[in-house]
Amino acid sequence: MIFDRLHHFTAALVVAAGLTGNAIAAEPENTMVITLKDGDVTIALRPDLAPQHVEQIKALVREGAYDNVAFHRVIEGFMAQTGDVQFGDMADGFNARRVGTGGSSRSNLPAEFSDEHFVRGTVGMARAQNPNSANSQFFIMFAPAPNLDGAYTIIGEVEDGMELVDRIKRGDPAQNGVVSDPDRMLDVKIAADGN
Repeated sequence: MIFDRLHHFTAALVVAAGLTGNAIAAEPENTMVITLKDGDVTIALRPDLAPQHVEQIKALVREGAYDNVAFHRVIEGFMAQTGDVQFGDMADGFNARRVGTGGSSRSNLPAEFSDEHFVRGTVGMARAQNPNSANSQFFIMFAPAPNLDGAYTIIGEVEDGMELVDRIKRGDPAQNGVVSDPDRMLDVKIAADGN
């Protein structure tokens, strides 16, 4: 009886905190904080699922490569995509025609598919047709997309601030979610690095 009450209380706390599914609080070394126009979004990175992808993301964060990068493709009811450090930097070198086609100076990565599911708040790596072409771009899910399961690499999940992700400017449905005058990641940090 006490165990049942404790279990229900703990489950209620998890739901209240927004930590549904398999989400668990990440240690600071694997916590990415994205500052948007309305506040901070905290993402628990998952090196247990995709160690090479997470390592590359963290290296790019620490280089400052993601600062001022646009959410260039945002589709209502699906996802918000960002991370094109080559053509998406809105403070330096933004190219509206090419954004979404670039990556970084780092090598593309071999796929690290898992049995995890693409649900609301999942963070996955964008790629071209080749499964081994992910580089720097990633997306945050607005809603479940089972068709992506096992076909795209999952690198993390939103721990806090999903309501801020919901406010990211949407793109034109007729143009596959391309956003004119897009929102951006103002600043991106790894929590272990402090301010």
